[in-house]
Amino acid sequence: MPGQREGSPRPDTTATIGSPASASAATATFDYDRAFGRNLGWVTPEEQRTLRGKRIAIAGLGGVGGLHLLTLARLGIGRFRLAEFDRYDLANFNRQVGAAMRTLGLPKLDVMLRMARDINPELEVETFGDGVEASNVEAFLDGVDVFVDGLDFFAFDTRELVFGACRARGIPAVTVAPLGMGAALLNFVPGGMSFADYCGLAQCPESEKPLRFLLGLAPAMLHRRYLADMSYVDLESGRGPSTAMACQVCAGVAATECLKLLLRRGDVVAAPRGIHFDAYRNKLVRTWRPWGWRNPLQRAITAIARRQIARR
Repeated sequence: MPGQREGSPRPDTTATIGSPASASAATATFDYDRAFGRNLGWVTPEEQRTLRGKRIAIAGLGGVGGLHLLTLARLGIGRFRLAEFDRYDLANFNRQVGAAMRTLGLPKLDVMLRMARDINPELEVETFGDGVEASNVEAFLDGVDVFVDGLDFFAFDTRELVFGACRARGIPAVTVAPLGMGAALLNFVPGGMSFADYCGLAQCPESEKPLRFLLGLAPAMLHRRYLADMSYVDLESGRGPSTAMACQVCAGVAATECLKLLLRRGDVVAAPRGIHFDAYRNKLVRTWRPWGWRNPLQRAITAIARRQIARR
């Protein structure tokens, strides 16, 4: 379905999520320059005005996607396209910024939109409440400056669709995966290696896509050593542990990459190069996989991991 502009959340959601805590807050006047003035110094006034006019698309508003939205809103980004179809559940409480007792059962899109508008009521937002699919991906990406991946780890078909559409339109795509207690960064930029060539998900059976995607995101596998109980990981069934710490790290990394891409300054590491930082192990590794999934080392690691999973 085409995107719809949203002014405020649905009436039944507004009352549930809450209202301003005091009369003074309710009557306060928003001022963009004051709200985001503390960004200045790290960005110039001209750059802040540039960020205000940029449009970022985020697909998925769960563990990382919701935090991406709020972090980018605090950076002063003025325009968003947001796609999310899910509602909050108790299983989201350990990591999703919008998950709370008062939001149980509510649409994540409505809750996160309200939270973002509480930061900047002047946001220009178009929403896609059925998520992103082939019928609306063009509308979702039309006029977008950067795409940020907030999709569920196992949403392989949707991820291939959106990354392919970004490639066709020349839109940079940022994905930062929460792994253990750290974050693995991959950027896909116009003229660089594509997501399809890097991960090769179309060239493998469905059962192997989780493993190939995981090893593509984080060839260094820094998080593997401190996994306390392997029984909670089942890639074939779409199940794995998560932490709020990893999601928070991801949001900072992704917003920084967006800033560099939008302002055209700073070093943007793009696939087949990536960065994996693990806060638990206090380690940062720069990864490089020329030819992506076809890289001999990557294929060997995948084969070893496949055998380990089969034995387990």
